[in-house]
Amino acid sequence: MQRRPTHVILTGDAVLKMTVFSYVGFLVILPILVISFQAFGLGLGHLWTEIFEPQAFHALRLTITCAFAMAVINAVTGTLMAWVLVRYSFPGKAVVNALIDLPFALPTNVTGLMLVVVYGPMSLLGKYLNTHGIEVIYAQPGIILALLFVTFPFVVRSVQPVLMGLDKDIEEAAATLGARKFLTFRKVILPHLLPSILTGVALAFSRALGEFGSVMVVAGNIPMKTQVAPVFIYGEIESYNPHGALAVSLVLLVCSLAILMLLHRLQNWGRDRGT
Repeated sequence: MQRRPTHVILTGDAVLKMTVFSYVGFLVILPILVISFQAFGLGLGHLWTEIFEPQAFHALRLTITCAFAMAVINAVTGTLMAWVLVRYSFPGKAVVNALIDLPFALPTNVTGLMLVVVYGPMSLLGKYLNTHGIEVIYAQPGIILALLFVTFPFVVRSVQPVLMGLDKDIEEAAATLGARKFLTFRKVILPHLLPSILTGVALAFSRALGEFGSVMVVAGNIPMKTQVAPVFIYGEIESYNPHGALAVSLVLLVCSLAILMLLHRLQNWGRDRGT
């Protein structure tokens, strides 16, 4: 009995899924796998040595420390900015709302240049700060300022839609019961905003780990002082030390993946809370 040839018929949905998965695979998954295999290529001991090499470890520690400081500041200022934009009306509100997204549009080296012009040692503000012993440019405060600028929209844009959709009846009920504004915010509003605040902070922190252009301009490339991890990676590539660059890159990659997993949990938590 002659068997009929079987033909695989791909539907439009199947083709679409294969296209998307292939695109993600070649664009994201494949580079991650390659960099992981190459980083472990010389063994775990060699990878460990490269990570804890003094200059590399200092760059990683500085990057994570400045990103954490930025995240804490951004959580407060971003939430306050979202609150003002949603709850208050004032002249120029549309302009301010549009300016929130400016860091997304500006090249990061332009951001660094603007900060140097404002806080540099030749500017009026920079001279004033230097006379009081406050160093901004080519120091850690400059790094934090640069990170704050490039990541500012994340918390604001995460909190805004949640705050806009929040029912004011619960606030009015709390006020009727005699609760003051701050107590109402802390007990009633903040629990609803917390998942979106943490989401914005997680995105900002992840973005800050890989910031290069603005930090390079503001802080320079001073080893053991202002050299952050992305700048260190660039220097190792320029110095023909790919293994050192791969080791630090792998640490940043693991941190970013961990943050994204945490972000996914936060989003699920927010949905469970009905926010």
